[in-house]
Amino acid sequence: MPMQAAATARQTTFDELGTPLREVTFVVVDLETTGGSPAGAEITEIGAVKTRGGQVIGQFQTLVNPDTSIPPFITALTGITDALVASAPRLATVLPSFLEFLGDAVVVAHNAPFDVSFLKAACARTGHLWPSNVVVDTARLARQVLTRDEVPNCKLASLAAHFRTEVTPDHRALSDARATVDVLHGLIARLGNHGVESLEELTTFSGKVSPAQRRKRYLAESLPTLPGVYVFEDAEGRALYVGKASNLRARVRNYFTAGELRSRMREMVALATRVRHICCATVLEAEVRELRLIAEHKPRYNRRSRFPERSLWVKLTREPFPRLSMVRAVRDDDADYLGPFASRRAAEAAISALHEAVPLRQCTTRLSPRRPTPACALADMGRCGAPCTGAQTPEEYAETVAAAREAMRGDIRPVLGTLTARLSALVAAERFEDAALVRDRFAALVRACARVQQLVPLAGTAELVAARPDEDGGWEISVVRFGRLAAAGRACRGQDPLAVAGALRATAEIVPAGFGPAPAASVEETECVLRWLSSPGVRLIELDGVWASPAFGAGSAREWLSAGGDGSITRVDTDRSLRTVHQPVAPLVSRIAHT
Repeated sequence: MPMQAAATARQTTFDELGTPLREVTFVVVDLETTGGSPAGAEITEIGAVKTRGGQVIGQFQTLVNPDTSIPPFITALTGITDALVASAPRLATVLPSFLEFLGDAVVVAHNAPFDVSFLKAACARTGHLWPSNVVVDTARLARQVLTRDEVPNCKLASLAAHFRTEVTPDHRALSDARATVDVLHGLIARLGNHGVESLEELTTFSGKVSPAQRRKRYLAESLPTLPGVYVFEDAEGRALYVGKASNLRARVRNYFTAGELRSRMREMVALATRVRHICCATVLEAEVRELRLIAEHKPRYNRRSRFPERSLWVKLTREPFPRLSMVRAVRDDDADYLGPFASRRAAEAAISALHEAVPLRQCTTRLSPRRPTPACALADMGRCGAPCTGAQTPEEYAETVAAAREAMRGDIRPVLGTLTARLSALVAAERFEDAALVRDRFAALVRACARVQQLVPLAGTAELVAARPDEDGGWEISVVRFGRLAAAGRACRGQDPLAVAGALRATAEIVPAGFGPAPAASVEETECVLRWLSSPGVRLIELDGVWASPAFGAGSAREWLSAGGDGSITRVDTDRSLRTVHQPVAPLVSRIAHT
């Protein structure tokens, strides 16, 4: 797919590395309570310090009347007595003022889960909404940064002594919060040596990322902040890993500074000497290019999409007495195909379900109407019409084949009815394990039919041009030919999207038609395009061909499948009718209004 000139750079709203720590407002919070759990304890004191850029800009402190007696050991620890809080405001009065002080700042606490759990419970009891602020736990950060040689443990008192805080923690809320402020600043200074400079890097930091891994962050410095694809390469130029991103520089930097914990990724980064990139006009183009590069280079550290050619298909053969066969590729032989399947087990399950519903022959011998052969056990069981013996004529067997072909192509209802009846009989006989097996086979069949019935219409469409509004008031535009993304571009706000679409069509890749259900691209690419086309706001500009899914196809059985897809078989509703699901395509437009 050729690169399109319609791609334009966009000014991001903040530094590409995230929100710089010097610009972040932190509110360091500490609570004193009557116990260790909000389920049976109350808050007795709230202390908070607001800091930004290393400077304290505000403080909040209040005692809270818990409406319950304070246990003696808590009084001994904190010095807070029943008499001290008797005249203090109650939580319902204090909480609104604290939430106003907090605002949208980052919440910091030592052992944050403890303090945050009490605050959330307090909000729930008083009818307030706990804000979705970012939370930072200084205890967790200390465990990631400091060693046992430096501090014996990560208690607040130990950290305060290590960082020589101005205030000594004494189990009173404001004093402990002020000490935690100094601990936070000390930890941030230490994290700066690891390359942590933004809030996003701070919240995802992990000490398990080696210094050598962090030192390779320079590999991301030359990358732009645009959507695209990145390729990690070794010293010999071999692709190690391929990925996509909406912001190339920010995404690639995560491998060095954001706590990448996957061992194989750490190994990959250790081998990488270069990161090559390809800028893309849209996120869809990035997703497609990623799939193509993975299939082309088969990078050793990518796990998915490396071998699309290994997918399995179920083929309804073209011969006098057709049968189901498992094959590796779709051929131009006018046969019917189902799939693709990710595993042999899934393909076998779908074949078993179709055999359960339609009495196709299961023998592998090539039969001839002129030379009868002995029947197998399936004929005696009534599960095959025995065309091998001549008991079933080619014309009679053709009706059976037509039923299987119709289920594969478009009308799943007869198969659904047969398998539902089978499930009902098994459940009535309390043969739940057998019923679960039939259900799982049917699920594999429905998914495969739905997949191929989605692929076929788009794979047979000569050209489809569509547009989707973007976040900046412009349009993402895609040209799809025979299921393959042939061009992608963007019309900026105020730019005529139809003019951009016309230019993309004129310069788009020339794509020859595929055959059968196999599109001119990989199945994963076409499914990626389908997801984009079904996303909110997509509008069709041009359509050369007919793009429609069967009204009674397997897609309409998804509701039935979801209802029975929880892994349990308790009952089967035999009266459940198959409701037709109609999802109209967005109307064809001759003009897309400017926004």
